[in-house]
Amino acid sequence: MNHSQDYNGPVEIAKGIYWIGHFDANVGLQCNPYLIVEGDEAIVIDGGSRSDFSFVMLKILQTGINPNNINRLIYQHYDPDLCGSIPHFESMIHNEDLKIMSHHENNIFIKYYSTVKPKLCIEELGFSYTFKTGRRLKFIRTPYAHSAGSFMTYDENTRTLFTSDLFGSYDHIWELYIDLKNQCGYCEIHDTCPEDSSPCALNGIRSFHRRVMPSTAALEYALNLIKEINPILIAPQHGSVIRGEAWIGFVLKQLDQVKQVGIEWFLEEGD
Repeated sequence: MNHSQDYNGPVEIAKGIYWIGHFDANVGLQCNPYLIVEGDEAIVIDGGSRSDFSFVMLKILQTGINPNNINRLIYQHYDPDLCGSIPHFESMIHNEDLKIMSHHENNIFIKYYSTVKPKLCIEELGFSYTFKTGRRLKFIRTPYAHSAGSFMTYDENTRTLFTSDLFGSYDHIWELYIDLKNQCGYCEIHDTCPEDSSPCALNGIRSFHRRVMPSTAALEYALNLIKEINPILIAPQHGSVIRGEAWIGFVLKQLDQVKQVGIEWFLEEGD
C-alpha cells in the first residue's frame, strides 16, 4: 500500500493539534489519539491503548514538547482502546497539575484504570477548558453515542471537532485523511468503489455506526449537534480525519440516511 503520509512521526492536522497515533496495517480499527499544544501547556485527547503507548509517547517527544508540560488528559468515553495507557501517562508525566477530565458517567469506570491522578467532571467545569492564552475547548455531550457519558471536544481556535467514536470507521485500508472523490457525491454506497475497486470509505463509516451506536435516536441527536457546531475539521478517535465544510456536510448527509442502528439493526438482521 502506498501512503501519501509518513505515519512514523506526529502529524499536525491544525494549528497546535497533532495526530499522535500508531498505524498498524494489520488491524481494521485504527485508533487516533491527539495532542494539543498551546504555549507551555499541552493536552492529550483519547490517549490510546496500553500496547500503543510507546508509539504515542515517541510522537509526543517528536513534537519537541516536554511531556511534563501535559497537564490534562481528556477521555471522551471509557473504552480500553483510549484509556488503557492512563497508568503509563501518569508514570511518565511529572506534573503535579496533571488531571484527568471526562464526564462523571465515564469517570466511574476510568477510576478502574487508575486512582493516582484526580478525575475532573466536565459538567462541574462548565463544559469547557481554557488555556492560559485564552484558547478554549468546549465539551458537547453526545449521550449514548456510544456510552452514557460520551462527549465531543471542540477547539474554538481552529474549529476542530474531536468526535470520539462518531465518524469512526472500519478501515482495512486506512489513511489519516479520508479519501473521497468528487464522484462519491453521485454514487450509491457499495462495499467497493466502482471506479477502482478499493474498499468504500463511506461503507466503512456506515457499518461502524450501525454496529457501534446503540440506537438511531442517539445517533440522530449527536449528528444534529454537529450540524449546529459547523466545524471545518473532524478528528475522530477511529477512522480518518475529514477536512472542509463541504465534505463534512456530505458525510453527515450519508450518516443521516443510516437507519436501523444498534439494537434495531440486530433485531432486523439477527446475530
